[in-house]
Formats: sequence, structure tokens, C-alpha cells
Amino acid sequence: MPLVIRSLVSALLLAGCVPIASAAPVVFVRGAIYTANDAQPRAEAVIAENGLITFVGSTPEALRHATPEARRIDLQGRAMFPGFIDAHAHLLGIGERELSLNLEGTTGISDLKARLKHRLAETQPGRWVTGRGWIESRWTPAVFPTRADLDAVATDRPVVLERGDGHSVVANSAALQLAGIDRATPDPPGGQILRDPATGEPTGMLIDAATDLVSRLVPPPSEEDRLRALELGAQRSVRLGWTQLQIAGNTFDEVELIRRLCAQGKLKLRIYDAIGGPGADAARLLQSGATLDECDGHLIIRSIKLYVDGALGSRGAALLEPYSDAPEGRGLLVNRTEDLYPVLLHALRRGIQIQMHAIGDRANRIALDLYQRAFEAVPVSERGVAEPRWRIEHAQVIDPQDIARFGRLGVIASMQPSHAISDLFFAPQRLGPDRLSGAYAWRSMVESGAIVAGGTDAPVERGEPSIEFHAAVVRRSLDGFAGENWHREQRLSRDQALKMFTLWPAYAAFQENEAGSIEVGKRADFTVFATDIMQVPETEILQARVIMTVIGGEVVHHAYPLPLAGEGAEGG
Repeated sequence: MPLVIRSLVSALLLAGCVPIASAAPVVFVRGAIYTANDAQPRAEAVIAENGLITFVGSTPEALRHATPEARRIDLQGRAMFPGFIDAHAHLLGIGERELSLNLEGTTGISDLKARLKHRLAETQPGRWVTGRGWIESRWTPAVFPTRADLDAVATDRPVVLERGDGHSVVANSAALQLAGIDRATPDPPGGQILRDPATGEPTGMLIDAATDLVSRLVPPPSEEDRLRALELGAQRSVRLGWTQLQIAGNTFDEVELIRRLCAQGKLKLRIYDAIGGPGADAARLLQSGATLDECDGHLIIRSIKLYVDGALGSRGAALLEPYSDAPEGRGLLVNRTEDLYPVLLHALRRGIQIQMHAIGDRANRIALDLYQRAFEAVPVSERGVAEPRWRIEHAQVIDPQDIARFGRLGVIASMQPSHAISDLFFAPQRLGPDRLSGAYAWRSMVESGAIVAGGTDAPVERGEPSIEFHAAVVRRSLDGFAGENWHREQRLSRDQALKMFTLWPAYAAFQENEAGSIEVGKRADFTVFATDIMQVPETEILQARVIMTVIGGEVVHHAYPLPLAGEGAEGG
């Protein structure tokens, strides 16, 4: 049985090797504990002191080692895991979805119009109405909404409704008119204005960079609104069981708001932040260097998020060959390689991690080519970090010959399993049968030697751990559907899926020695489910709910009264 190695923990604390969280000693006993540590995969008790794990083993041993003042929580057989980490999400967007017109789960254009009508009744006349979350691929018929659909409900004020993926919007005529968009307006670089094939008039659908034509006119939220959105997003994440959220691109302005929440004691969630680029904010990070420990280990800023292409649903993902259902197009490149490459060289020398958005197979090849070119140009002796751990965000559609390059180059595949079970309703039409073998290919990535960090892309997806875990191990939609040729052989084992949301995201954030598994000396971050997602039948995974979230040894969320060991417990 493992022993409490207090001298080791004390040495780590004194050396400053791990962040110190202020939390009273706590003993968790009688749990079904999955550690994600291959050397000790299961346990039933954990002790946490000063925010760190000091013991992992059996309940009787834990109770013998526990100090008299330690709080003792009886897990009553529930499943405890290392703190779940969302490797790709948008915190502000999660909170804004809570505050704005939430169009998640709309069943069709009539439903969208009904929700819009209800929102209009609650909004002052003349004010912009914005919303997010519709996905037409789940409707029957699966068609984009148009400005005519919105005009049928709202003609007296501008309306802009964002697709769930964040890469396209539909705007009504009032919004298009304010933006000066008509049949003569050219497509902006990296974007597309969809047009009626008969008249040439804009339909109201704007793709990727074209969304900026209207979004820049939307009155910005106040600072207090944004603070509230960030706070709500963090609270929601903690309730769902996430202990860390890796923000996939924001601004230093948003970082300052996160710092304010932290100073006010309102931020329990850990944040690993990537600054969007290229641009002034990215240049600022390259100049100043990484921030590795703020807010008592709750805020790290060491990455830059860059974009190659758009999204598959709106046909903005850059493909090597034309879209099967739109042979006139191969998608969009939203940045020029000559603008991205200098950023990569500077980042490599400064020790800044790069996260590159790439969805289509052409975009992923471009990203891999750029990375390889930069790695070859900057020798290890000239790098700020010898092992840069650069990432490709999404990595959704890969030409099979490029999959092995991830492991070979040491590039992390930051992937979101829920995209596969959302996109299965339209991806076969977009890609055709031949390209599906390299789509959402988690198992092929893992078997090639790549690290696969799991995320949610919330608010694009719902952002729930049980959905992501289900998608990774079952590869069926929420109602059990999996179409023909959906390559269910790409499913992961439950052990692999667990690491996809614990140890591997920690590695992707350079934190595998501090987090991601339940081991002595690591952070006391835990996620506890009411049911055991490692054992229940596949059909029951989606019903599993998180009942406790622990960050730095502090119980920051619990859905039931915490029974103390000895109160109805055997205590050993």
C-alpha cells in the first residue's frame, strides 16, 4: 500500500515546484477512485493537504494517517476521477450564451422564429437582438435560415443569430442594410456572403470573415456584462465538473477581467489561456513572455491561438479536394501562411506555445507543414522551450498519410469528441465516403503516438463531460444514431477517454507533473460522478451527472449534503 510521503510533499512546496492552494486537510474515503496513473490505477481513499495530494490508497490506511482536524468525506462508493480538464473552450462565450438568446436545440426554422419572437417581446424597440446556438444540420429540412425568415418576425430592428460553431451568422435585412451589404458587396478575404443563385441578392448568411461586416456594428456589451458572463461561464463549468478550462483564444482585455474576478475571490476554475493572433495582443505576449502562475495557480497565459480555416458545417473548412455536396468550393483559408510563419518563429524562440485552428485536411496539412518548417528553422538550442508542445485545435479531417506526422513532430491533437456526434448528420454529405476514414480519427491518432487532448468547444457544443465521454467511447449521437461508414472503430477505450480529459490535457498545458492524475504530490483536483462511467452500460453514460468538484482540495461544488466518515459510514 502507498504511504504518506510527507517529506516529499514538503520538499515540493519549499522548492516552489507546485502551486499552493489554501484548503484545509480533507480525507475522501470509500470511493471508486480511478487515478489515471498506470502504476496505481485504482484506489478507494485520498488525503489532500494544502491543496496537494498526500496519500492515495485504502480507506483503513487513510483513516489511520489522517490528522484529527482533517475533514472526512464519505464518497459512499461513488466514482472519483482526476479533475476533468476541458482542453478547448471559450469561457466568455459560455457565459454570454447564458445571458443572450440561446438557440441550442432549435428543431427548425419555425422554432427559431418562435424563440426570436419571444425574445423581441422582452427587448426594447430598436435595440439589436443577438443569439447563438442554431445548427441547421439537425433540422428537417437541413437548410440555412435566411434574412427572409428573420424579416417575417423582425423588421423594425437588426437581428444577428450565430450558428453553433461560431463561424457563420444569419442577419435580417435591417442588419444587412446597416452594414451596407447588398448584391454588389464583394466577399471579404477569408469570408463569403451567401447569395440567392437566381437574383444574386444576399441571403443573410455570412461565413467566417464576412461575419465581421455585421458583428462590428453590434453594440458591445458593457464591462459589467462581460464580467458577469465570465463569472457565469466559470460557475457553470465548475458545476459540470471541470476543474480547468483551456481558453482557445481571447484578448488581454478579457484576461484583465479574469484577473479582476480572481482578485475578488470569484474564480474557482483554473484557466489556461491562449491569446488570439496574429495581431497586437499576440505581439504583446511574444514581447512580455509567458505568465506561468497567477491567482494562486488558477491563471496561466502561455499560448497564442491562430487560424488556418473555417468550419465544416458552413463549408469553410479548407479541403484538399472539393466538397462532395458543393463541388465548386474547397473551403476558406482565413490567414495567409506568410503572415503566420513569422509568428511561429518568434514563438518558438520565446517559449510560447502555438495552438492552430485547423479543421479540413488541407488546413491540417498546412498547419503541419508550417510547424515542421519552423521546427527545422529553429534548433533546440535557440528555443525558449526545447519541447514546444504545439497543438492543432480540432484536427477534424486528416488525410490518412498526415496522421502519423502528429506523433512524429510532437504535435498535440486537441480534439472535441462531441463534434463527431454532432457532425455525423452532415459530414458524410460534405466529405463523401472516402474522406471519412480520416475524420474524427481519435484512435488512429493515439495509436500513431500522438497526445490527444479532449475538449468541448463550448459554447459551440453543450460542454458537458458525460456527453464528451460518451462520444469518445460510443461514437453515436445522443439518441443512439451512427450512420453508415461512420467508422466506429475510431472509438476509444474508457481508460483512453479518461486520459483524454485528464492526463493528456494536463500534458498539453505542460502540467502533467502537477495535474491530470491522482498521485502523491499532485494537485488535489477531483471530479466525482454519481455513477461510475467506467463501468455502467454505454446507454447509461449520458445520464451520469457530476455531484462534486474539488479544486485545490476545496469542495467548490456539491450536489448533495457531504456525509462525513463515521456518519453512516463504516469508517474502515
